[in-house]
Amino acid sequence: MDDGAADLGDLLMRVARTQRRRFREVLEPWDLSPHQARALMVITGHDGVRLSDLAERLRIAPRSATEVADALQERGLVERSPDPADRRAVLLRPTDGGRRVRDEIAAARAADAAELYGRLSPDDRATLARILRSLAD
Repeated sequence: MDDGAADLGDLLMRVARTQRRRFREVLEPWDLSPHQARALMVITGHDGVRLSDLAERLRIAPRSATEVADALQERGLVERSPDPADRRAVLLRPTDGGRRVRDEIAAARAADAAELYGRLSPDDRATLARILRSLAD
């Protein structure tokens, strides 16, 4: 018996694609990729992040994390500094400009999410959040 699970999966994937497209569009004013924006969020959320930790948190290869960090550093959004606990390691830290861009992106994403999910009633948003949390666990 088909209970519509496949249709639900298709709908969920369609919404995920819509969300990814909208995220790319939100990032256009800063000329950042989604990986770069996510990396900036991780780096600004901690007091020093090793490249290996960044790769793990973003679920990308260490080489890709290096490329993302390089791009953020070239834009002046992050800086590298020696890790006081291990002089061979390097920590990524946000610059003031990186924190400002992170805040601007967060505000733009919040506005976009309010527009997208504002199509739903508050009760529907709460139900959707509950359902998605149960599927994500």
